[in-house]
Amino acid sequence: MMGGTAMAAPKDVTFSNIDGGTLDFSEWAGKPVLVVNTASQCGFTPQYKGMQELYDRYKDRGLVVLAVPSDDFNQELDSAEEVKDFCEITFGLDLPMTDITPVRGADAHPFYQQVKAETGFAPKWNFNKVLIGPDGKVVGTWGSTTRPTSRSITKEIEALLD
Repeated sequence: MMGGTAMAAPKDVTFSNIDGGTLDFSEWAGKPVLVVNTASQCGFTPQYKGMQELYDRYKDRGLVVLAVPSDDFNQELDSAEEVKDFCEITFGLDLPMTDITPVRGADAHPFYQQVKAETGFAPKWNFNKVLIGPDGKVVGTWGSTTRPTSRSITKEIEALLD
């Protein structure tokens, strides 16, 4: 294709890590990454369990599941520390997690701005999912009601794994 195509996850995209420092997409080059905007006080919050199940099932084959806590829908706890404690205690989460991050509108993180520019997709609520292929392109997007372990998502993930 002339001029190349927009990449949703270019090597220079970084998120602030909830543990401090950064999470850098370049570390995951060549791996599929499921990015989920999350919130601790949402009706869909139990999906954290499915996100962890997915990560446990496929991480040895290369899958990264990235939780992106966001208060864009006013359902997140007040601090990153509270979010981290809640997720570890309630769901035993050990998958990568960003600091509290805007995911829509003018203040959206560059990742979400690029996904919107490439696909038109922007999170409409918490627990929207974006699957990035090993080549850095958007493979699929899903809304809140699609569970992380649903066949529509696992089928796409399995097609991308080693």
